[in-house]
Amino acid sequence: MKKIFLLSLGLTTVLSFAQVTEGEKELTTVNTDTVDGWSKGGYFSLNGSQTSLTNWVAGGQNSVTVNGLFGVYADLKRGSMTWENSLDLGYGILKQSNELFQSTGSKWIKTDDRIDLTSKFGQKASDNWYYAALTNFRTQSTAGYAYPNDTIEISGFLAPAYWLTAIGMDYKPNKKFSLFVAPITSKFTFVNDQTLADAGSFGVTAAEEDANGMAIVGTGKRMRTEFGGYLRMKYKTNLAENITFTTKLDLFSNYLNNPSRVDVNWENLVEIKLWKFLSATISTHLIYDDDVNIAIVDADGNQTAFGPRVQFKEVLGVGLAWKIDQKP
Repeated sequence: MKKIFLLSLGLTTVLSFAQVTEGEKELTTVNTDTVDGWSKGGYFSLNGSQTSLTNWVAGGQNSVTVNGLFGVYADLKRGSMTWENSLDLGYGILKQSNELFQSTGSKWIKTDDRIDLTSKFGQKASDNWYYAALTNFRTQSTAGYAYPNDTIEISGFLAPAYWLTAIGMDYKPNKKFSLFVAPITSKFTFVNDQTLADAGSFGVTAAEEDANGMAIVGTGKRMRTEFGGYLRMKYKTNLAENITFTTKLDLFSNYLNNPSRVDVNWENLVEIKLWKFLSATISTHLIYDDDVNIAIVDADGNQTAFGPRVQFKEVLGVGLAWKIDQKP
């Protein structure tokens, strides 16, 4: 965990240094951050693939995959005040021809599911620093399963859901980079599923036990509160005329319980414009939450380990894309 934390800080330092070297170039362009008004925009991409095999000696399975990404933003600047708002959604499904799921007959597998809403208010303190307050809400839209078992839900809508509010300082040397540091942060974890709450999923308090050591159904807590420090880094740049790179890193430390075990949420997105409405996207998402225990199961279905682990997801897609940016 310490290696992940040091790697994240190292990335932040490198990106900050990169902004200094680009300073002269920034001076030769019009800085839209100085113009009052709303900046609005969004993006949408729909990627898919299909495989069909007939008497294919090399083996394989027929499959269909669909992945969608959607995001909108609305930022306001008025004098020394800024207000930034964004909503990011992602959803993906996979269908295979084999009879993997005998219990329900379902062949659709969820590969991506994300709802992420952020709002940040800032008041200028000096040239590059702002007094700032941020709120962020994250959850998913549909149930999740530990495939191939598709009868027992391990997550769902608002199970979990994370709501974070923070007060601190925001460093914005230019329109590409921002670093928000908040020593005062509250984090709420919601589990809107009593079965998962009774099991103590996602760090909430599990159900109480009776005299025989059996869990008392319905006594598990559906909410957990944490208080700590928070850091958010965001960097967006054009690697080439048709290539855009965006990275977002969130770090949270709970002052009240194991503050050295930092929660990490790190997202990266590369968008490559191939044609007017055709693009390729590469996205990665790394998560580490010390309160989320993950079971490791062997080939025979036996649980071999249970505890917090690094989660990682990578998605590569080529398909239709739409993007718009409106400046004041």
